[in-house]
Amino acid sequence: MKYYLLKIPKITRYLLLTMLAVYILQHMINLHFFVLQPIGGGFNPIQLVSYAFLHADFFHLLFNAFALWMFGSEIENYWGEKKYLMYALVCIIGAAITHMLFDNSNVIGISGLVFGLLLAFGMMWPNRMILLVLPPIPIKAKYMVMGYGVLLLFNIVSSASDSIAHFAHLGGAISGFLLIQYWRKKPPFS
Repeated sequence: MKYYLLKIPKITRYLLLTMLAVYILQHMINLHFFVLQPIGGGFNPIQLVSYAFLHADFFHLLFNAFALWMFGSEIENYWGEKKYLMYALVCIIGAAITHMLFDNSNVIGISGLVFGLLLAFGMMWPNRMILLVLPPIPIKAKYMVMGYGVLLLFNIVSSASDSIAHFAHLGGAISGFLLIQYWRKKPPFS
């Protein structure tokens, strides 16, 4: 187990271990203070990051951890620890701010970073084939990212009340995109 754990890049490994530890802890004590809450409804600046490590249930944690491991590991290996950590923080905080601007509800989960990582992966390796889990079909990264983007926008426009933080997902992707464009010195930063 230790061998496989050490094969995961350092920042991704720490994010995964923190998510797991917080998930266990949140079932022992009340961590409501760390949930991202609306301004005027219990908001504290630490929540701009802390909310990401809380998860609603085991499957929420599992899906986010799997995506973080799958995409984050490769991106961290490519960018290095510092750049990857900066990207992760920008996506997490960008997701929180976007959610707070457009939705007046509490939010938890690291999905904003996951959407930022999906976008980064699609931008860096657009023609890489990815095997989807459900349905089990291969698809190019760029088409998977576009598909998730269309689905996300559809969910936002349809005002689906499904308890999913769609604006946080959008905020994570947009924040990640803007940071990559800044690093590349491309529009709107050229």
